[in-house]
Amino acid sequence: MRFRRFVGIDWSGARGSHHKSIQIAVCEAGDCAPQLVLPAGGDWSRAAALDWIGALTGDVLVGMDAGFGFAAVPPFTGPARELWAEIDAVCAGDEDLGGHAFIMHRRDAFWLGAADGPRHLRAHLRVTEEVYRQRGLGVPTSNFVLLGASQVGKATLTAMRLLHRLQWPVWPFDPLPEHGPVILEIYAQAFARLGGFRGKLRDVESLNRALASHGSQPMPHAFPEQFPDHVGDALITSAGLRAIAHQSHWWLPAALTPAIAVTEGWTFGVV
Repeated sequence: MRFRRFVGIDWSGARGSHHKSIQIAVCEAGDCAPQLVLPAGGDWSRAAALDWIGALTGDVLVGMDAGFGFAAVPPFTGPARELWAEIDAVCAGDEDLGGHAFIMHRRDAFWLGAADGPRHLRAHLRVTEEVYRQRGLGVPTSNFVLLGASQVGKATLTAMRLLHRLQWPVWPFDPLPEHGPVILEIYAQAFARLGGFRGKLRDVESLNRALASHGSQPMPHAFPEQFPDHVGDALITSAGLRAIAHQSHWWLPAALTPAIAVTEGWTFGVV
């Protein structure tokens, strides 16, 4: 395994310029506990997170809890990198890498509520989400659905803007380089489940049990006993990436074809 640092990011598509739900955690190679990375001034903005990620060097693997692609249905059948560029251009006036303008630009593709007709007609799932569902790992939400608490679609749009501007190798859209940083899409709950925990991690006792399953030391004694689930998601993602990144089968899902790799992408940790 060439990666020496592992970053877990819980992401947000919410309006505004500062987001409590954006959390970043880092694990170094070995078995040390993950550490939260806190920005100056309180909460992360998406722009500040982009700057922080962009300053990383060396063999670092970054996992972000957001979609990097849409299901390959019209008009989203082309290469994802072209879509990322289109979204960034259309949303140039949106605050803090926001994606609202693109929702209006492609309004017929998204489902925002009952006025858009039956939900299932627009709630397309990517192949990776279908595999996740079939494995009994959970009930994925379509990136086209923008109603509800999770609003994964809005986080997807803002993540795509970040990817376009970051210009890093993105798995599986690009070949894995022999050296240097790589960013990929993850689902934090998948790492919690791999760590033997179902549900959101909000207390240090549960987090430490999940971390131990990933070969990690527990959080330091000074770490709070209770914390928001966004914090737990970032921490378990960084430790989970470190635990499985050296295992080749995670990089070679059976259903990941070359066409899917450049259009829909894949969630690392789903096979």
